[in-house]
Amino acid sequence: MMERSSGTVPGWQHPSAGVLKAERPEGQSRGELAAETPARSSVWTRKMLPATFKLCAAISYRHLRNMTGLRRQAAVTISQELSKFACHSTGPSTWINQVRRRSSLLSSRLEEKPFSEMEMSYVKQGEEALQKSLSILGDQDGWKTETVVDNGDKVLSKVLPDVGKVFRLEVVVDQPLDAVYSELVDNMEQMGDWNPNVKEVKILQKIGKDTVITHEKAAATPGNIVGPRDFVSVRCSKRRGSTCVLAGMSTKYGAMPEQEGFIRAENGPTCMILRPLPGSPSQTKLTWLLSIDLKVSFGANISKQKQEFIRGKFHSRAVSALLQGWLPKTIINQVLSQTQVDFANHLRERLARTVALNC
Repeated sequence: MMERSSGTVPGWQHPSAGVLKAERPEGQSRGELAAETPARSSVWTRKMLPATFKLCAAISYRHLRNMTGLRRQAAVTISQELSKFACHSTGPSTWINQVRRRSSLLSSRLEEKPFSEMEMSYVKQGEEALQKSLSILGDQDGWKTETVVDNGDKVLSKVLPDVGKVFRLEVVVDQPLDAVYSELVDNMEQMGDWNPNVKEVKILQKIGKDTVITHEKAAATPGNIVGPRDFVSVRCSKRRGSTCVLAGMSTKYGAMPEQEGFIRAENGPTCMILRPLPGSPSQTKLTWLLSIDLKVSFGANISKQKQEFIRGKFHSRAVSALLQGWLPKTIINQVLSQTQVDFANHLRERLARTVALNC
């Protein structure tokens, strides 16, 4: 096992060792040396590039991943040497320019502050939510129809052994993907302005460009059947070509303890997938996987006097269950499926208003 106490790796030599220093031989004029520059440059580059790429391969090993200075030096060196090679080379340089651009991008990204152990745990949770969600949606078997709307919107459901009941909304939005993505990701904190089912969304922490920690307050349902809930979630957004995936799941965040007046519910894995509608790039196909535990408690909101009155008037098991603190699953399923349908309608209205204001 290699030691890192000295800050270097035993047996490793910088690729520039013995190569970077090119002295003028004794007795040779500067003019003669300049005439030999192209040939020298070609030989020098053939030595330098392989050595530098070996360095890049070496830093992919776990014990060197945190040596930011070493990685930055490698990226900068590659860019510099490719520039020199392109100047002296008479052949095609397209591939050189491509690699040089990528190495410059790598060098700039290495300037970013490395994640802490806690931040990395959140990043991994977000990626885990993404992978689990895609796996659930990728299995087409076992889905049952919950709701079908006249405009084609539909909600499906499925019971999973380790997750419980999940819901799948499938809709088409008459707006291009970028507009939908911007509303759901870039403007997520404004969701409470247009979705009556959401009271507030607040970003607690951003981690890199793909991961955020959020606190969401859900509004109470009509009749207060399901009272106010709040969620603390880690969210991960990824774009791959023309497909966007927004995934998330509940997490723990020390700076956001349970709030008075709200029951801390849990969600996830959950995700939204956005794709341009085939043959119609001005429309977006949206698929929303919802997995949620509302932590329903109904009887706790009713005084003992009212509970005795209800028991005396109704004797069904369902009423008894309500008073003992939980709602029948049929009611929960109806609330969740309707919430998804309502979301699609409110999103369409929001996007239509945005387009009208920009015209």
